[in-house]
Amino acid sequence: MVSKKSKRAMENINSRLQLVIKSGKYSLGSKSALSSLRGGKAKLVIISNNCPAIEKSMLEYYAMLAKSSVLHYNGNNIDLGTACGKTFRSHVLSIQDAGDSDILGKI
Repeated sequence: MVSKKSKRAMENINSRLQLVIKSGKYSLGSKSALSSLRGGKAKLVIISNNCPAIEKSMLEYYAMLAKSSVLHYNGNNIDLGTACGKTFRSHVLSIQDAGDSDILGKI
């Protein structure tokens, strides 16, 4: 059973993600997230809760080296893809530019 507080927080993150999708610059997928982290372009990396452990630790390590933030998304990869307005699954979302959203300031 999901509590009201966590459900409200999830809706808050989803609404901010939708604003990033509309007005910001982002990339979906682990390969593009790793390349943007290596290039130092990613400011925030969002990882779903069912991401494989080795991939999750690798993304966290690269994010630490690039001095970017990591957000562990409470939903699975289907929820993350749906929150981005896509019809496919995605384990990782990297944000290069937040656009009109304030998602970077709230993390």
